[in-house]
Amino acid sequence: MQATEHSALLDDVQLTTKRILSPIAAELAQVEAEFERQAGSNVQVIDYLGDYLRESGGKRVRPALTILAAYSVGGDGSSYNIIRMATVMEFLHTATLVHDDIIDGADTRRNRPTVNALYGNETAVLMGDWLYMSAFETSLAERSLPILDILTRVTRKMTEGELLQLTTLGRTDLTEQQYLDVIQRKTAYLFSACCEVGAILGGASDEEQKALADYGMNLGMAFQLTDDLLDFTSTDATLGKNAGVDLLGGKVTLPLIDMISNDRTSAALVQTILADRSYETVSRSQLIESVEKTDSIRNARARANEFAVAARSNLDILPDGNYLRSLRAIPTYVLDRDH
Repeated sequence: MQATEHSALLDDVQLTTKRILSPIAAELAQVEAEFERQAGSNVQVIDYLGDYLRESGGKRVRPALTILAAYSVGGDGSSYNIIRMATVMEFLHTATLVHDDIIDGADTRRNRPTVNALYGNETAVLMGDWLYMSAFETSLAERSLPILDILTRVTRKMTEGELLQLTTLGRTDLTEQQYLDVIQRKTAYLFSACCEVGAILGGASDEEQKALADYGMNLGMAFQLTDDLLDFTSTDATLGKNAGVDLLGGKVTLPLIDMISNDRTSAALVQTILADRSYETVSRSQLIESVEKTDSIRNARARANEFAVAARSNLDILPDGNYLRSLRAIPTYVLDRDH
């Protein structure tokens, strides 16, 4: 695809992952094959669950970021190492989803039953652990201490994020900074790690590596802020899981934090839902009406946009090209997505 053609696609207001990631479509197909290979095991239950998780799909944003980051700084398109490490990043992400579903008691994800719903928490915990260990085993083949350091750090940060979130469940006095700290650890650090690992594999300069790491961090913040907004603005069918369940699970996200800070009386609504663990006394429509009345959805969206703008500006030092244009387009897609 010529640069002008790709640029025209990215100017389209109806951005889709297929259009944005078209320059690396072949590489993402290789990631699917590598995922299948890495998830293979002579232990039948692991082999089956590996296939089940791979077939559950997802947008593969994290491996895409790894590949785009590597190519944007001049990485070799024939390098198997890039595909292998992009798959490792998807393994880490999948492991976190398996464990998150256990913690949240989630029954569905991407319109399919979760591993814990099908086979119980014990099996799901062990499968998540297996994915983590497999990711580190594969990454050892790189023989790169900087990459191993990044993967160790991001795994620790994600675990810290989960633990911090558990301490904030059910709290209506949560501050915006406390919330942002949780989502940075749970989500943004992995986005940053994907971009930084890609930069190292692509032979980036120190300045380019930092720029891509910062881009990933800001993109991850915009991604999670938008994800939390979708719990208010999307539907079960679109999300592929139940909408409105974050609060039922005790998670007080930015729209609610903003609403309570602007209207202290609204805290009683939130506390009632938290106590009931249902929308029986206070309906979801009542809650959303209160959130909209205080402009809290718009305010949270504006915060996500700030991170997206910062992410794009992080890329200013990189050389122009199709891969850079894809990286620039991803923040817009993240903000506009409906699932």
